[in-house]
Amino acid sequence: MRLVIDCFKLVKGKGKSIGIYNLAQNLAQHLTETNRNGERCEEIIVLGNEYNRKDFDIPGIRFVQMKGNPLNKLTCLVWELFIVPFQARKYKADRILFPRGYRPLFYRGKDTVIIHDLIPFFYDKYFPSVLNRVENAYIMSRLKASMKHADRIITISEFSRREIDAMCPGSGKRVRVIYNGLNEVKCSRNKCALIPEEPYIYAAASGLPHKNAAGVLKTYDAYYHQTQHPARLIVVGILNTDGYEISSEAASHVTCYKYIERSEDMHSLLAGARVFLFLSLIEGFGFPPLEAMQLGVPVVCSDRTALAEVVGDAGLLTDPDNYAQSVKCLNRILTEEELRQQLIRKGYENVKRFGWDSRITAYWRSWPGEC
Repeated sequence: MRLVIDCFKLVKGKGKSIGIYNLAQNLAQHLTETNRNGERCEEIIVLGNEYNRKDFDIPGIRFVQMKGNPLNKLTCLVWELFIVPFQARKYKADRILFPRGYRPLFYRGKDTVIIHDLIPFFYDKYFPSVLNRVENAYIMSRLKASMKHADRIITISEFSRREIDAMCPGSGKRVRVIYNGLNEVKCSRNKCALIPEEPYIYAAASGLPHKNAAGVLKTYDAYYHQTQHPARLIVVGILNTDGYEISSEAASHVTCYKYIERSEDMHSLLAGARVFLFLSLIEGFGFPPLEAMQLGVPVVCSDRTALAEVVGDAGLLTDPDNYAQSVKCLNRILTEEELRQQLIRKGYENVKRFGWDSRITAYWRSWPGEC
Protein backbone atom coordinates (compact mmCIF):
# COMPACT_ATOMS: atom_id res chain seq x y z
CA MET A 1 0.00 0.00 0.00
CA ARG A 2 1.13 3.54 -0.79
CA LEU A 3 -0.32 5.86 1.88
CA VAL A 4 -0.69 9.58 1.14
CA ILE A 5 -1.43 12.04 3.98
CA ASP A 6 -2.92 15.41 3.01
CA CYS A 7 -1.26 18.06 5.21
CA PHE A 8 -1.26 20.95 2.75
CA LYS A 9 -3.70 23.12 4.74
CA LEU A 10 -1.99 22.56 8.08
CA VAL A 11 -0.01 25.53 9.41
CA LYS A 12 0.98 25.42 13.07
CA GLY A 13 -0.47 28.23 15.15
CA LYS A 14 -2.85 29.42 12.43
CA GLY A 15 -6.61 29.10 12.54
CA LYS A 16 -8.33 26.75 14.97
CA SER A 17 -6.47 23.61 13.95
CA ILE A 18 -3.57 23.30 16.43
CA GLY A 19 -5.01 20.03 17.76
CA ILE A 20 -5.41 18.65 14.23
CA TYR A 21 -1.88 19.77 13.36
CA ASN A 22 -0.45 17.98 16.39
CA LEU A 23 -2.44 14.82 15.61
CA ALA A 24 -1.25 14.79 11.99
CA GLN A 25 2.36 15.34 13.07
CA ASN A 26 2.19 12.55 15.65
CA LEU A 27 0.46 10.21 13.21
CA ALA A 28 3.11 10.78 10.55
CA GLN A 29 5.88 10.23 13.09
CA HIS A 30 4.45 7.07 14.65
CA LEU A 31 3.22 5.54 11.39
CA THR A 32 6.74 5.94 10.05
CA GLU A 33 8.36 4.47 13.16
CA THR A 34 6.13 1.39 12.88
CA ASN A 35 6.82 0.97 9.16
CA ARG A 36 10.50 0.04 9.35
CA ASN A 37 11.74 -1.40 6.05
CA GLY A 38 8.29 -1.08 4.55
CA GLU A 39 6.82 -3.73 6.84
CA ARG A 40 3.38 -2.11 6.89
CA CYS A 41 3.18 -0.29 3.59
CA GLU A 42 5.35 0.40 0.58
CA GLU A 43 5.61 4.18 1.05
CA ILE A 44 4.24 7.04 3.16
CA ILE A 45 3.91 10.35 1.32
CA VAL A 46 3.01 13.67 2.97
CA LEU A 47 1.61 16.48 0.82
CA GLY A 48 2.72 19.54 2.75
CA ASN A 49 3.67 23.20 2.50
CA GLU A 50 6.63 25.45 3.17
CA TYR A 51 5.48 26.16 6.74
CA ASN A 52 5.16 22.58 7.96
CA ARG A 53 8.12 21.03 6.17
CA LYS A 54 10.25 21.13 9.32
CA ASP A 55 7.73 18.91 11.17
CA PHE A 56 6.77 16.48 8.42
CA ASP A 57 9.93 16.09 6.34
CA ILE A 58 11.38 13.29 8.47
CA PRO A 59 13.25 10.06 7.73
CA GLY A 60 10.91 7.41 6.39
CA ILE A 61 8.50 9.90 4.82
CA ARG A 62 8.52 11.20 1.29
CA PHE A 63 7.64 14.86 1.79
CA VAL A 64 6.27 16.74 -1.21
CA GLN A 65 6.03 20.51 -0.86
CA MET A 66 2.97 21.68 -2.76
CA LYS A 67 2.79 25.00 -4.57
CA GLY A 68 0.41 27.67 -3.32
CA ASN A 69 -0.25 29.55 -0.10
CA PRO A 70 -2.08 27.44 2.52
CA LEU A 71 -3.02 30.66 4.38
CA ASN A 72 -5.12 31.83 1.43
CA LYS A 73 -8.75 30.67 1.71
CA LEU A 74 -9.33 30.53 -2.04
CA THR A 75 -6.18 28.46 -2.53
CA CYS A 76 -7.33 26.06 0.17
CA LEU A 77 -10.79 25.80 -1.36
CA VAL A 78 -9.41 24.92 -4.78
CA TRP A 79 -6.94 22.49 -3.21
CA GLU A 80 -9.60 20.75 -1.15
CA LEU A 81 -12.14 20.40 -3.94
CA PHE A 82 -10.06 19.77 -7.05
CA ILE A 83 -6.29 19.49 -6.67
CA VAL A 84 -6.13 16.67 -4.12
CA PRO A 85 -7.66 14.04 -6.45
CA PHE A 86 -5.08 14.92 -9.10
CA GLN A 87 -2.21 14.63 -6.59
CA ALA A 88 -3.56 11.32 -5.29
CA ARG A 89 -3.50 9.91 -8.82
CA LYS A 90 -0.10 11.46 -9.55
CA TYR A 91 1.49 9.76 -6.54
CA LYS A 92 -0.47 6.53 -7.08
CA ALA A 93 -2.13 6.57 -3.67
CA ASP A 94 -3.71 3.30 -2.61
CA ARG A 95 -5.26 5.23 0.26
CA ILE A 96 -5.25 8.92 1.17
CA LEU A 97 -5.69 10.13 4.74
CA PHE A 98 -7.41 13.46 5.46
CA PRO A 99 -6.61 14.56 9.06
CA ARG A 100 -8.89 17.63 8.79
CA GLY A 101 -11.95 15.55 7.96
CA TYR A 102 -12.73 16.94 4.49
CA ARG A 103 -12.44 14.73 1.42
CA PRO A 104 -12.63 15.99 -2.21
CA LEU A 105 -16.09 16.02 -3.73
CA PHE A 106 -15.20 13.88 -6.74
CA TYR A 107 -12.52 11.51 -5.42
CA ARG A 108 -13.19 7.87 -6.26
CA GLY A 109 -10.20 6.16 -4.63
CA LYS A 110 -9.95 4.71 -1.15
CA ASP A 111 -9.73 7.36 1.52
CA THR A 112 -9.91 7.85 5.28
CA VAL A 113 -11.23 11.01 6.91
CA ILE A 114 -10.67 11.83 10.59
CA ILE A 115 -13.79 13.49 12.02
CA HIS A 116 -12.73 15.07 15.31
CA ASP A 117 -16.06 16.52 16.35
CA LEU A 118 -19.28 18.08 15.08
CA ILE A 119 -18.88 21.38 16.91
CA PRO A 120 -19.89 23.46 13.83
CA PHE A 121 -23.37 21.91 14.09
CA PHE A 122 -23.43 22.73 17.82
CA TYR A 123 -22.73 26.38 17.07
CA ASP A 124 -25.32 26.46 14.31
CA LYS A 125 -27.93 25.26 16.81
CA TYR A 126 -26.97 27.04 20.04
CA PHE A 127 -24.72 29.99 19.11
CA PRO A 128 -25.62 30.90 15.50
CA SER A 129 -24.36 34.48 15.75
CA VAL A 130 -20.85 33.63 16.98
CA LEU A 131 -19.29 32.16 13.83
CA ASN A 132 -19.49 33.41 10.26
CA ARG A 133 -22.78 31.91 9.08
CA VAL A 134 -21.69 31.38 5.47
CA GLU A 135 -18.34 29.84 6.41
CA ASN A 136 -19.94 27.60 9.04
CA ALA A 137 -22.62 26.46 6.58
CA TYR A 138 -19.88 25.51 4.12
CA ILE A 139 -17.99 23.57 6.82
CA MET A 140 -21.15 21.68 7.80
CA SER A 141 -21.93 20.78 4.20
CA ARG A 142 -18.36 19.54 3.64
CA LEU A 143 -18.46 17.44 6.80
CA LYS A 144 -21.79 15.90 5.79
CA ALA A 145 -20.45 15.08 2.31
CA SER A 146 -17.30 13.54 3.78
CA MET A 147 -19.29 11.41 6.22
CA LYS A 148 -21.56 10.24 3.43
CA HIS A 149 -18.94 9.34 0.84
CA ALA A 150 -15.71 8.46 2.67
CA ASP A 151 -14.52 4.89 2.35
CA ARG A 152 -13.43 4.89 6.00
CA ILE A 153 -14.17 7.30 8.87
CA ILE A 154 -12.05 7.52 11.98
CA THR A 155 -13.38 9.47 14.94
CA ILE A 156 -11.88 10.10 18.35
CA SER A 157 -14.63 9.08 20.79
CA GLU A 158 -17.75 6.96 21.09
CA PHE A 159 -19.70 10.18 21.57
CA SER A 160 -18.55 11.47 18.18
CA ARG A 161 -19.33 8.08 16.62
CA ARG A 162 -22.93 8.35 17.84
CA GLU A 163 -23.15 11.89 16.54
CA ILE A 164 -21.89 10.80 13.12
CA ASP A 165 -24.38 7.93 13.02
CA ALA A 166 -27.23 10.30 13.87
CA MET A 167 -26.08 12.77 11.22
CA CYS A 168 -25.37 10.10 8.59
CA PRO A 169 -27.52 7.00 9.29
CA GLY A 170 -26.00 3.77 8.06
CA SER A 171 -22.40 4.98 8.35
CA GLY A 172 -21.62 2.66 11.26
CA LYS A 173 -19.79 -0.02 9.27
CA ARG A 174 -17.38 2.56 7.90
CA VAL A 175 -16.61 4.21 11.25
CA ARG A 176 -13.77 3.27 13.59
CA VAL A 177 -13.26 4.88 17.00
CA ILE A 178 -9.60 5.51 17.73
CA TYR A 179 -8.89 7.70 20.74
CA ASN A 180 -6.23 10.36 20.42
CA GLY A 181 -2.74 9.51 21.60
CA LEU A 182 -1.35 11.46 24.54
CA ASN A 183 2.13 12.93 24.50
CA GLU A 184 4.16 13.41 27.66
CA VAL A 185 3.77 16.96 28.95
CA LYS A 186 6.89 18.81 30.05
CA CYS A 187 7.31 21.33 32.84
CA SER A 188 9.96 24.02 33.23
CA ARG A 189 13.01 22.83 35.14
CA ASN A 190 13.25 26.12 36.98
CA LYS A 191 10.46 27.45 39.18
CA CYS A 192 7.81 29.07 37.03
CA ALA A 193 7.36 32.76 37.87
CA LEU A 194 3.64 32.50 37.15
CA ILE A 195 2.95 30.20 40.12
CA PRO A 196 1.47 32.10 43.09
CA GLU A 197 2.48 31.39 46.68
CA GLU A 198 -1.04 30.54 47.88
CA PRO A 199 -3.09 27.46 46.87
CA TYR A 200 -4.95 27.84 43.58
CA ILE A 201 -7.47 26.25 41.24
CA TYR A 202 -6.44 26.05 37.57
CA ALA A 203 -9.14 26.30 34.90
CA ALA A 204 -8.88 26.07 31.12
CA ALA A 205 -11.35 28.02 29.01
CA SER A 206 -11.45 30.44 26.07
CA GLY A 207 -13.58 33.21 24.62
CA LEU A 208 -15.49 30.66 22.56
CA PRO A 209 -18.86 29.89 24.22
CA HIS A 210 -18.46 26.12 24.17
CA LYS A 211 -15.38 26.37 26.40
CA ASN A 212 -17.70 27.91 29.01
CA ALA A 213 -15.58 30.56 30.68
CA ALA A 214 -18.86 32.01 31.97
CA GLY A 215 -19.62 28.76 33.80
CA VAL A 216 -16.11 28.60 35.25
CA LEU A 217 -16.37 32.12 36.69
CA LYS A 218 -19.92 31.62 38.00
CA THR A 219 -18.80 28.42 39.70
CA TYR A 220 -15.85 30.21 41.27
CA ASP A 221 -18.06 33.09 42.40
CA ALA A 222 -20.33 30.61 44.20
CA TYR A 223 -17.33 28.79 45.66
CA TYR A 224 -15.71 32.03 46.84
CA HIS A 225 -18.77 33.20 48.76
CA GLN A 226 -19.31 29.79 50.39
CA THR A 227 -15.73 29.24 51.53
CA GLN A 228 -13.98 30.82 54.49
CA HIS A 229 -10.49 30.67 52.99
CA PRO A 230 -11.00 30.30 49.23
CA ALA A 231 -8.18 29.24 46.96
CA ARG A 232 -7.26 31.61 44.15
CA LEU A 233 -8.49 30.88 40.62
CA ILE A 234 -6.18 30.97 37.62
CA VAL A 235 -7.93 30.86 34.24
CA VAL A 236 -5.93 30.27 31.07
CA GLY A 237 -7.66 31.24 27.83
CA ILE A 238 -9.33 34.58 28.60
CA LEU A 239 -7.89 38.07 28.99
CA ASN A 240 -9.81 39.14 32.10
CA THR A 241 -13.14 38.78 33.92
CA ASP A 242 -14.76 41.79 32.25
CA GLY A 243 -18.18 41.02 30.81
CA TYR A 244 -18.71 37.90 32.90
CA GLU A 245 -21.13 37.54 35.81
CA ILE A 246 -18.80 37.50 38.79
CA SER A 247 -18.73 39.66 41.91
CA SER A 248 -15.91 42.15 42.34
CA GLU A 249 -14.84 40.38 45.54
CA ALA A 250 -14.43 37.05 43.78
CA ALA A 251 -12.90 38.68 40.70
CA SER A 252 -10.12 40.12 42.87
CA HIS A 253 -9.00 36.54 43.54
CA VAL A 254 -8.92 35.59 39.84
CA THR A 255 -5.84 35.76 37.61
CA CYS A 256 -6.39 35.43 33.85
CA TYR A 257 -3.93 34.60 31.09
CA LYS A 258 -5.16 34.88 27.54
CA TYR A 259 -2.20 32.84 26.33
CA ILE A 260 0.98 31.41 27.85
CA GLU A 261 3.62 31.28 25.16
CA ARG A 262 5.84 28.54 26.58
CA SER A 263 4.02 25.25 26.99
CA GLU A 264 6.51 24.31 29.73
CA ASP A 265 5.37 27.32 31.76
CA MET A 266 1.71 26.52 31.19
CA HIS A 267 2.21 22.91 32.31
CA SER A 268 4.27 24.02 35.32
CA LEU A 269 1.42 26.29 36.33
CA LEU A 270 -1.02 23.42 35.90
CA ALA A 271 1.21 21.01 37.85
CA GLY A 272 1.22 23.37 40.85
CA ALA A 273 -2.57 23.56 41.13
CA ARG A 274 -4.59 21.88 43.87
CA VAL A 275 -7.34 21.03 41.39
CA PHE A 276 -8.04 21.39 37.68
CA LEU A 277 -11.47 22.71 36.60
CA PHE A 278 -12.78 22.03 33.10
CA LEU A 279 -16.43 22.85 32.35
CA SER A 280 -16.57 22.66 28.55
CA LEU A 281 -20.01 22.19 26.98
CA ILE A 282 -18.88 20.03 24.06
CA GLU A 283 -15.69 18.15 23.22
CA GLY A 284 -14.94 15.53 20.60
CA PHE A 285 -12.25 14.20 22.94
CA GLY A 286 -10.73 16.45 25.62
CA PHE A 287 -6.97 16.68 26.19
CA PRO A 288 -6.83 19.17 29.12
CA PRO A 289 -8.16 16.79 31.84
CA LEU A 290 -5.73 14.09 30.70
CA GLU A 291 -2.80 16.51 30.83
CA ALA A 292 -3.79 17.44 34.39
CA MET A 293 -3.93 13.74 35.35
CA GLN A 294 -0.53 13.19 33.77
CA LEU A 295 0.85 15.88 36.09
CA GLY A 296 -0.82 14.47 39.20
CA VAL A 297 -3.54 17.12 39.50
CA PRO A 298 -7.07 15.99 40.51
CA VAL A 299 -9.79 16.89 38.02
CA VAL A 300 -13.30 18.35 38.24
CA CYS A 301 -14.73 17.97 34.76
CA SER A 302 -17.92 18.55 32.80
CA ASP A 303 -19.96 15.39 32.27
CA ARG A 304 -20.99 16.50 28.76
CA THR A 305 -20.32 14.80 25.42
CA ALA A 306 -17.02 12.85 25.13
CA LEU A 307 -15.55 14.02 28.42
CA ALA A 308 -17.25 11.38 30.57
CA GLU A 309 -15.72 8.50 28.56
CA VAL A 310 -12.28 10.11 28.47
CA VAL A 311 -12.15 10.99 32.17
CA GLY A 312 -14.06 7.95 33.48
CA ASP A 313 -13.93 7.57 37.26
CA ALA A 314 -10.49 9.20 37.44
CA GLY A 315 -12.07 12.62 38.02
CA LEU A 316 -15.18 14.11 39.58
CA LEU A 317 -17.79 14.69 36.86
CA THR A 318 -20.26 17.53 37.18
CA ASP A 319 -23.08 19.21 35.29
CA PRO A 320 -21.44 22.42 33.98
CA ASP A 321 -24.72 24.29 34.45
CA ASN A 322 -25.10 23.15 38.06
CA TYR A 323 -22.79 25.53 39.92
CA ALA A 324 -23.66 24.14 43.34
CA GLN A 325 -22.65 20.65 42.22
CA SER A 326 -19.38 21.92 40.75
CA VAL A 327 -18.60 23.82 43.96
CA LYS A 328 -19.23 20.66 45.98
CA CYS A 329 -16.75 18.78 43.77
CA LEU A 330 -14.12 21.49 44.22
CA ASN A 331 -14.54 21.53 48.00
CA ARG A 332 -14.30 17.74 48.22
CA ILE A 333 -10.95 17.67 46.44
CA LEU A 334 -9.63 20.66 48.36
CA THR A 335 -10.61 19.31 51.79
CA GLU A 336 -10.61 15.48 51.52
CA GLU A 337 -6.99 14.40 51.23
CA GLU A 338 -7.83 10.71 50.89
CA LEU A 339 -10.11 11.44 47.91
CA ARG A 340 -7.46 13.72 46.43
CA GLN A 341 -4.79 10.99 46.55
CA GLN A 342 -7.23 8.41 45.19
CA LEU A 343 -8.01 10.61 42.17
CA ILE A 344 -4.33 11.25 41.56
CA ARG A 345 -3.66 7.49 41.46
CA LYS A 346 -6.65 6.86 39.20
CA GLY A 347 -5.53 9.68 36.93
CA TYR A 348 -2.10 8.13 36.42
CA GLU A 349 -3.78 4.83 35.49
CA ASN A 350 -6.33 6.48 33.20
CA VAL A 351 -3.77 8.18 30.97
CA LYS A 352 -2.21 4.81 30.19
CA ARG A 353 -5.25 4.08 27.99
CA PHE A 354 -4.07 6.69 25.50
CA GLY A 355 -0.54 5.55 24.70
CA TRP A 356 0.56 6.03 21.11
CA ASP A 357 1.57 2.40 20.52
CA SER A 358 -2.00 1.14 20.80
CA ARG A 359 -3.33 4.12 18.80
CA ILE A 360 -1.04 3.46 15.85
CA THR A 361 -1.79 -0.25 15.87
CA ALA A 362 -5.48 0.66 15.63
CA TYR A 363 -4.79 2.91 12.63
CA TRP A 364 -2.97 0.17 10.75
CA ARG A 365 -5.79 -2.28 11.54
CA SER A 366 -8.37 0.18 10.21
CA TRP A 367 -7.05 -0.56 6.71
CA PRO A 368 -7.53 -4.36 6.53
CA GLY A 369 -6.12 -6.15 3.52
CA GLU A 370 -3.94 -3.17 2.58
CA CYS A 371 -1.07 -3.56 5.01
